[in-house]
Amino acid sequence: MSIRIPDEQVDLIRRSADIVEVISDYVQLKKQGRQYIGLCPFHGEKSPSFSVSPDKQLYHCFGCGAGGNVFSFLMELEGLSFIESVRKLGTKLNIDLPEAMTSERNAVDGPHETMRTAHELAAKLYYHVLTLTEQGADGREYVKERGFTREQIEQFQIGFAPDRWDSLTTILDKREYSLDLMVEAGLLGERESKDGYFDRFRNRLMFPIWDGQGKVIAFGGRTVSDEKPKYLNSADTPIFHKGQTLYGIHLARPSIRKEGSVILFEGYVDVIAAWGAGLTNTVATLGTALTEEQGRIIRRNAETVTICYDSDNAGINAAFKSASILKQAGCIIKIADMPEGMDPDDYIRTYGAERFKSDVIGASMTFMSFKMRYLRRGKNLANEAERMRYIEEVLSEISTLTRAVERDHYLRQIAEEFSLSLEALKQELQQNIRSNKKENQYSSVDKPKPTRKTFETKRLLPAYHNAERYLLAHMMRDVEVADAVLERIGGEFNIDEHQAIAAYLFAFYGEGNEANASQFIQSLKDEKLIRITTELAMLSVNEQYQEQELLDYMKQIETYPKRVQIQQKELEMKREQDPLQAAKLLMEINRMKQELY
Repeated sequence: MSIRIPDEQVDLIRRSADIVEVISDYVQLKKQGRQYIGLCPFHGEKSPSFSVSPDKQLYHCFGCGAGGNVFSFLMELEGLSFIESVRKLGTKLNIDLPEAMTSERNAVDGPHETMRTAHELAAKLYYHVLTLTEQGADGREYVKERGFTREQIEQFQIGFAPDRWDSLTTILDKREYSLDLMVEAGLLGERESKDGYFDRFRNRLMFPIWDGQGKVIAFGGRTVSDEKPKYLNSADTPIFHKGQTLYGIHLARPSIRKEGSVILFEGYVDVIAAWGAGLTNTVATLGTALTEEQGRIIRRNAETVTICYDSDNAGINAAFKSASILKQAGCIIKIADMPEGMDPDDYIRTYGAERFKSDVIGASMTFMSFKMRYLRRGKNLANEAERMRYIEEVLSEISTLTRAVERDHYLRQIAEEFSLSLEALKQELQQNIRSNKKENQYSSVDKPKPTRKTFETKRLLPAYHNAERYLLAHMMRDVEVADAVLERIGGEFNIDEHQAIAAYLFAFYGEGNEANASQFIQSLKDEKLIRITTELAMLSVNEQYQEQELLDYMKQIETYPKRVQIQQKELEMKREQDPLQAAKLLMEINRMKQELY
């Protein structure tokens, strides 16, 4: 059943929403003049090309061309329908929605939304069992031993899955959820005999895993007995992908913005312990190595990252790999130095919050210092050959540093430690740098084309094209300008997309609407037109324009077809073999040129 939302309701939600606030939930934005800029969430980039205008309530990426208003942002990023984006914003803003949208919600929701609501229901069940029932006694004993406070349990909605096969199965069945769909969602399992279902999580402390907006999409279960495995996480499902999810990102985002940095842990227990220590700008991976996608998510939210992993070999190797990924994403890296044999949760419980903040997080080392320590592992530096190999490896890493001050700093460390000539080290470093440049040149020759989306540098546009762009930009800002254009040239734009935008804009004003770029873009249906229109609306134009400026734009548009005809005649004249006919063409060309002025 199709549900139509009254235009008045849509306009109220659009006017009430602050696009900067909404997008800031996904992207770290920094004010630059009248705009806000950040890293585009729709394609990977290291330098910000994503711009948000609070005045126009629009966004536009100058790299990939994505653009639109607050509704189209949610639709494109989260894959929502228009109705779902309106509903999501309406709920966020506490604006009452038509009864049809709420009473018939299930008719609109697809299987993914059903999976999310089932996870929310499961989270409430597990939390209830842990905090209020006898079945949660073992779980309560465990959290007491781990030192989790009531505030931590409530903040992270920690729960307990009863030691039964059918607790969640029974509830989901009574609520008329499709149990086959619940198997696909990772909440239930199906018996081998195919004659029933069972709870996938049993007798475990349960940690809800949320998406970036705080919706439960998976669980992590920690055994409270000797059962194996110790930790059991949800497998990937249609709504949950380990490599695209960071534990606690929705809770940490306000602190990340305030601090301008994020602390990265390996597991959710470390995040919970850090919150108890007063560190709330913390996130974690989910039992797997950091992925490039997670690295991009972190970079969109913060520039500086402190990696705080376990101090064992596995943790050190993981920190090195994660730091390399984050460096590639454009982050500034710090590495916390955990004492051997301890993880962050152990340290906090043993030494307390203040020492963790000062002696671990506060004493973090640079990525280069960490690399130098990493390269020392397993080497006997008293042995000349191993010492020389270590120095060569360190010089190779120093040669990748872009700042001369950093290079000089670490060269002096090496020179002092091993009593080497600083000048000799500098010469060796310059050879490495030259070798790197040559390798990059040679490798780029046969380098395969990247599979991800690439973007061409925009070429300079001809005068008539720019005239159409700037005229349309003025038309979207001022109804009177649109009226003047309609009277003089109508919809006779030379570029098809511009002609279509002008036609829609004339119709938009004809319905009695005021100049409002966000509202106008919302009325468009074609994705290509939306992107072009958004780019035009974000153009920097002179608000105090002169009438002559608009007349010049219109003249450029009017005369372009004649200029094309003149060019065609000139080509025809060059090819003409008959002198008399060529002279006639020249006279015609001169006449046409006179008509242009």
